[in-house]
Amino acid sequence: MAIPDFQSLMLPLMELIADGQPHEVRGATDTLGQQFQLTPAEWQEMLPSGRAPLFYNRLAWAKTHLKKAGLIDQPKRGVIVISDRGKQVLAKKPARIDIRLLQTFPEYRQPLAGTAPEPLSVVDAPTSALSPEETLEDAFLVIRRALASDVLANVKQCDPQFFESLVVKLLLRMGYGGSREEAGQTVGRSGDGGIDGIINEDRLGLDAIYLQAKRWEGVVGRPEIMKFVGALAGQRASKGVFITTSWFTQEAKDYASTSQYKVVLIDGARLADLMIEHDLGVSVAATYQIKRIDSDFFADE
Repeated sequence: MAIPDFQSLMLPLMELIADGQPHEVRGATDTLGQQFQLTPAEWQEMLPSGRAPLFYNRLAWAKTHLKKAGLIDQPKRGVIVISDRGKQVLAKKPARIDIRLLQTFPEYRQPLAGTAPEPLSVVDAPTSALSPEETLEDAFLVIRRALASDVLANVKQCDPQFFESLVVKLLLRMGYGGSREEAGQTVGRSGDGGIDGIINEDRLGLDAIYLQAKRWEGVVGRPEIMKFVGALAGQRASKGVFITTSWFTQEAKDYASTSQYKVVLIDGARLADLMIEHDLGVSVAATYQIKRIDSDFFADE
């Protein structure tokens, strides 16, 4: 069974605490998880950001909406109890409790004190199956994928020399060679022997990473990786990174993974992701912060 959306968790949560006794949120979470027969993998499934387990997050949002509508109370931190209004709602034996039903209560529609009334947002719409946090993270992923596509398209338009310089800068941004700009260098076209760049991991150059950068449209196969490994052998090197704007065949990946040399393959999609992650060729357009209650601050009240 798939993890229920946060609205589908509202009625089961209400029924669980229908006895009128205080219930710890942690215990209610475990009970509902068992009720929905969550698998170990589903228990461990995280939000796209990896910040919180998906089931816990959805149940937390269900609790938040029910509390705003006055169907449950929270007498103290981590504890919930059904309210008189909640009992009245359950007495009508609803087939489902969702945002559409919660909107019938004036407290739910009322904005916070001191704020102007605002129209219902998209994430609060009755048709939304995702929690607000999931909606925000999904939107972030859409923007991130679009940016990655734009980054890769721009990289493909660069001339070969710029691309070779780009991959050297990327490895330096990732921390290879320390913080020294002089740790990385491009080799250039003449007599490179299949090597486009070098990252010296120490000041004396005793240990180095050799790079090959291929700004290609077609797929990179095993023969190209074999040539790169031969170039590493010619340099008496032990480590190499092959970066392309396209992608690798499975045979190329298999050969790299079984080679006696440590060879890392980076395709176009991963290249774009690494450039975004390490702020190479991109800049911050906007920053949003999501804040939550500091439970420690209120612990001694």
